[in-house]
Amino acid sequence: MTPVRLARLVRHPIKSVGYQEIERAALTQGRPLPFDRLWAVATEAAGFDADRIDWQPKMRFVRGAAEGTLQAVRADFDAASGAITLSHPICDDFHGRLPDDGDALVAWLRPLWPANRPHPARLVSRADGGALTDVPEPFLAILSTTSHRILGKRMGLDLSIHRWRGNLWLDGLAPWEEFNLIGKEVQIGTARLRVEERITRCAATTFDPLTGRAGGDTLAALEHGWGHRDFGVYARVTVPGDISVDDEVTILP
Repeated sequence: MTPVRLARLVRHPIKSVGYQEIERAALTQGRPLPFDRLWAVATEAAGFDADRIDWQPKMRFVRGAAEGTLQAVRADFDAASGAITLSHPICDDFHGRLPDDGDALVAWLRPLWPANRPHPARLVSRADGGALTDVPEPFLAILSTTSHRILGKRMGLDLSIHRWRGNLWLDGLAPWEEFNLIGKEVQIGTARLRVEERITRCAATTFDPLTGRAGGDTLAALEHGWGHRDFGVYARVTVPGDISVDDEVTILP
């Protein structure tokens, strides 16, 4: 039996604006991955003017499904100081500290955002310290490198994992085995997570994170190959603990 391990660990400090690979994280019961979607950029049409908000639907924020070029933003974030650098192939880097430099961040984003959509307006965070993910629950996204390779082979493309905006990438699962984990717990490092549901994907995944351009219809490939648009699963932390890249993953009965 092939051992399963944690191959990659990824966070996204700002929703839809930059991905960052990390080596380790401390998970807390019932909480998301630390510093993942801690902030989001609300648009002028969001309907609120506060900096601290309750969970809100994704349509109220700047997001990759509305402008695929955002998929190419990379982040270098230091959690201790709040310092962040964002880079993109077509513009100068952004350097600042969050949340203090939120207005400067919004200004940096505006040239990347379509002029015919409500403009980026303000950097916001959840009042309860949670994540501004697409769902209100404190989920982490678990994905399989095996399923990723199979999909890329079907499409004839070397797909970047960052199309999917996942958190925990597991290596060693059988093809699509992650869907069979729903209702089960997995142990990674000293933490445990309960797998709860599939993740249905959107048009953001059809853009190449290296260029920000449309490049490969992942949704059509999933639909034609497997009859759905699901990739990865959501999980909830049930036992707190530390996880690190290369940790063994145990599927619990």
